[in-house]
Parts: sequence; C-alpha cells; structure tokens
Amino acid sequence: MYILRPDEKTTPVMIYAQNSLVRGDMVTRENIQRVSVWLRTQGVQQFAHILNPTMLVFGGTPPKSITYNEIYFPTERIIGFHLVPPMEEPLDYDPEEANRAMQEVDALVGTFVMKGHLRISTHTEISATLEVARGSWMSVYEAEITNPFLPQMPPMHVPMILVDPRHVALGLG
Repeated sequence: MYILRPDEKTTPVMIYAQNSLVRGDMVTRENIQRVSVWLRTQGVQQFAHILNPTMLVFGGTPPKSITYNEIYFPTERIIGFHLVPPMEEPLDYDPEEANRAMQEVDALVGTFVMKGHLRISTHTEISATLEVARGSWMSVYEAEITNPFLPQMPPMHVPMILVDPRHVALGLG
C-alpha cells in the first residue's frame, strides 16, 4: 500500500472518462489549496494518482465494477472532475462580477448527464464562449449528475464540476 510523503495529502474525487467513472482518494501535494481546480493548474501531472479507487467501466450490460489499491489515471482521458460530496471548496468565480449570467445546460459527459449552469458573459452567446474556451476546462455549477445506464444511482448534486469542452456535448433547453 502506498504511504503518503510528508508533503502529500489525499482528497476524495470523482473522475469521468468516455467509458468509465473512478471514485477514490487523489494524491496531491500538500500546497495545492484547491483540488477542485487542480486540472487548471500549471504543471499538472500526466497521471492522477488515486488510492482505494472503485472504477465503473461502461461497455456492456451491466457496467462492471473494478477495485484496486491504487490506480494511475491518464489526465488526458479525464473529461469531468469534481470533489466527492459533501466535500466542498470555494467556487472559482466572483458572484459580484458584472455582466455575467448563468446559462442552463445539460453537459453530456461520457454516459453521464450533468444538468447545471455555465457562467458566461451577458454580451455574448454560448457558441462564442465555447469557441474562446478552446481546450481549457469549463466549470459547470449547481450540477445534478445522473446516468441513464444506472437507474439505481440516485442523482448526485455537486456545487461545481470541471469539464473538458472538447469532449462534452452541451444541450440547451
């Protein structure tokens, strides 16, 4: 079993990929203050190191559950990322910022549907926001996460999830 170094900590996270979901304790440096925006940091590692992960793999019926002592998940395959509730960190925006509005969206992340809000400029449309984003991580706020392939899974509510707009379809009401 992996032994944390004195300058490391763990944080419970959920990682979404095209055909899988990983839930476990991510190892990061102690000096990373906000793990919820870890993917936006400079020098992000090539692999997310997860201890005690449970992985759901979608590709057949029913989805398969796999457990390990630890897993190294390629960060380039991550398309959604959030802290495990009830864990929370401060949101990544100033609510007093002028000329911003919340746009209701459904983010389709692999087999998951995430109903929430994107924070966009009141002077532009969502299409322009997506063009400007070009590969950077976007935050979906007040997200309700469900999966049509897991009807037994109750909806999960998270204050914020990071999604990779290059691999997520966004549906508008």
